Amino acid sequence: MTYVGAVRAALAEVGDPERAAQQQAYMKSDLPYVGLGAPALKVLLRPILADHRFADRAQWEAAALELFEDATHREEWYAAVALLRHRSYRTWLDPDLLPLLEELVRLGAWWDVVDEIAGHLVGQVLLDHRAAATPVIDEWAVDPDSLWVRRTAMLAQLRHAEATDTDLLDRVLVANLDDTAYGREFFTRKALGWALRQHARTDAAWVRTFVEDHADRLSGLSRREALKHL
Repeated sequence: MTYVGAVRAALAEVGDPERAAQQQAYMKSDLPYVGLGAPALKVLLRPILADHRFADRAQWEAAALELFEDATHREEWYAAVALLRHRSYRTWLDPDLLPLLEELVRLGAWWDVVDEIAGHLVGQVLLDHRAAATPVIDEWAVDPDSLWVRRTAMLAQLRHAEATDTDLLDRVLVANLDDTAYGREFFTRKALGWALRQHARTDAAWVRTFVEDHADRLSGLSRREALKHL
């Protein structure tokens, strides 16, 4: 049985309909849930990930894409992200993976999967391959069709701490201030504030300066988030 088949078979045997309905309502999801919490899903996936190792990169990518494109339950999306994040495939997190990650962001188009992809997958590619990945992130930051692709660009350095490229951070945030294409969207404003708040842990002065320099183009939400712990 393939990884995709094993995931679907395992999900078909578990679940909690009442919890599933609550999860779907909370996430405002068109896709239903099986009804597993994150810890339970992690336990369910652990042996499947161990038993289905990919030696072929193309098959690995195809499995993740299949779980997104043909999903009947949202947990399949989470299983796809878990596959891509698995330590066995760490060396495959490189710029060649970015087109797939962009596609998954466009397909998922909601914060639960987008933020995971942005912070852990895109972020790792960017950290390890700055020269090649940075132009892609710059393009994503001004994507004409998707606030979620833009959000991914803004959140890609959440885990970079002292390694943050502040020039890139400045560009992707300025590209999404309030007077930009998606700047007034809640999820844009929230991401902008979150990125600033997180970087404030490393360089509070940089964040204060950014907020001051762009005060007239920064929403109250973004400002509050940015300065939350300062």
